[in-house]
Amino acid sequence: MNVKNIVATAATLVVLMASPAIADEHGVAWDNLSPAQREVLDRFADSWETLPADRQLRLSRGADRWASMSPQQREQAQIRFTRWRELPDDRRMQIRQRWEEFRNLPAEERHRIRQNYERFRDLPADQQQRLRDRYRQMTPEQRQQMRDRHRNMTPEQRQRLRDRMKHDRPRATDRRD
Repeated sequence: MNVKNIVATAATLVVLMASPAIADEHGVAWDNLSPAQREVLDRFADSWETLPADRQLRLSRGADRWASMSPQQREQAQIRFTRWRELPDDRRMQIRQRWEEFRNLPAEERHRIRQNYERFRDLPADQQQRLRDRYRQMTPEQRQQMRDRHRNMTPEQRQRLRDRMKHDRPRATDRRD
């Protein structure tokens, strides 16, 4: 890479990094929102200029996500939002704290957690329930020991454990009703 390309790349990065900072500091003007964003955020039109800049930014990003969703995705999002609003305040605070803890983890750890969640989600419902029940029956010390043991495994050891779990999983053909 020659010097010109390095300078151009650095300048681009500075501009890209500065743009959100400017938007954060000054907010997002109602007139700068796209028609789709204004449609989604219509109920905020009269009070938009009085909203804090960070809230304007979050709302405009949320409106972008909403506009890009399919009707089915919107319905699911609405259900999740309704459930969220029905949670007690202390539970919502606990969830927010755990989310912050997750966001502060190293990228590799977040990736590992997401992979584990995906694997869990792909399990049959009865096996998910068995794992939940087993976890609930553990003492806090046992839970921590399990987390520590899993965290300290090599990728090969984790794969062997997953393979063993797949092998131990009852198959529909193995069940006798």
